[in-house]
Amino acid sequence: MTNPNHFQVIVIGGGPGGYVAAIRAAQLGLQTCVIEKERLGGVCLNWGCIPTKALLESAHVLEHLKKAASFGLSCENVRADFEAVIKRSRSVADQMAKGVEFLMKKNKVTVVSGTASFLDSKTINVKSESGSSESYTADHFVLALGAKNKTLPFLSFDQNLVLSAREAMSEKKLIPNLAIIGAGAIGVEFADFYVSMGSKVTIIEFQDHLLPNEDHEISGVLERSFKKRGIEFYLSYAVESANLSKNSVELVIADRRTAKKEKLTFDKVIVGVGISPNTENVGLEEVGIKLKNGFIEVGSGYRTTIDHIYAIGDCIPTPSLAHVASAEGIRAAEDISIRLGNPHNITASRLNYDFIPACTYCHPEVASVGLTEEKAKSLGYEIKTGKFPFTASGRAQAQGDTTGMVKLVTDVKHGEILGAHIIGSGATELIAELTLGANMEITVRELSGIIHPHPTISESVMEAAAAVLGEAINI
Repeated sequence: MTNPNHFQVIVIGGGPGGYVAAIRAAQLGLQTCVIEKERLGGVCLNWGCIPTKALLESAHVLEHLKKAASFGLSCENVRADFEAVIKRSRSVADQMAKGVEFLMKKNKVTVVSGTASFLDSKTINVKSESGSSESYTADHFVLALGAKNKTLPFLSFDQNLVLSAREAMSEKKLIPNLAIIGAGAIGVEFADFYVSMGSKVTIIEFQDHLLPNEDHEISGVLERSFKKRGIEFYLSYAVESANLSKNSVELVIADRRTAKKEKLTFDKVIVGVGISPNTENVGLEEVGIKLKNGFIEVGSGYRTTIDHIYAIGDCIPTPSLAHVASAEGIRAAEDISIRLGNPHNITASRLNYDFIPACTYCHPEVASVGLTEEKAKSLGYEIKTGKFPFTASGRAQAQGDTTGMVKLVTDVKHGEILGAHIIGSGATELIAELTLGANMEITVRELSGIIHPHPTISESVMEAAAAVLGEAINI
């Protein structure tokens, strides 16, 4: 008699890595199960990527409406209904989660609700929310365990005054005076949203730029834009201590360049200082899976040190991005299929981690792929850059939004694209073309000769390529 609790593939975690791995495994004819302790879609769909973009879209529409007069339109007394904005964001996330549930049924993937831990390398125990337990076995496992928000040792999340991203996107009322610690994508996006809604926003960043991993010239454009919008920021400052009262948070911050200290008081604080992998209490090391700094070590095909157990996404030391987790999930599922003797319909190539696109959905948007100018120089490349400002774009002028540019970093010797950096309207959509070009090793000469439609923001990519060659037409 067939064991109903045995599967060819069990995926632990139903986020953007896990549910994609499960769907691909099922498409390849493998009997597949997903274990998820909360809701399918994971943090990204329920508490991250999707609902934050819904919040930012509300903020973006509001900012447009405030400028209606400049478009010859009359739109008076525009204001945000904060509670309705939050409600819409949750509705969008709920709709997407239902979509993932439908995809599980469509692809005949079994979904089990609960928290999984290994009993041995072939068996897991799943504990439900009610406390009951059941064992499951599999020929192969895919660990898509995800990650959690980091905090500071002296500033733990309390769901009241000290907020993680999860609480920050579900506040009931607008926060009048808000501090955001960390100027990565999470911090910058929340700063954009809350200042549009009407909060006074202060960003505190340990490094010397907003979005410190981006090209510094791009960060500079964002800093000037944020400053015009009234966002205050302290760059190269460390948060040294915090004192929480009933209704406020006092932070002691220190300038890393001068050691000068300041005390600042806020209504609430959002902490966005990164994430750490969810690899505790799963029994990984007990069954022989090797970890390094909390991350699971993987080799070929995303196999761990236990050959039939795979790991993908935020629990391995690759870029912590939803689209990376999804791509890794597809490749892990296909590797399992090949090992089971089914080499057909395998389409995914090996991931090129040199050209992974990164996007920040603030206004102006920021997107990049490949090396920054600073990094390319440090690696010894002889480089040439080309820039096309949106002030020279007819489409940007017509949209009334000319903040930003396309910047290309290229290798002088071969004309290859080492990096591409965009800030401005549509940046997160434009980056796909440059990601494709970089992965296909297109040269800047070839890119400059590809006809782009006019008038569009996208032709700024062609113009930036031409600028590298000294052949830009419209600047």
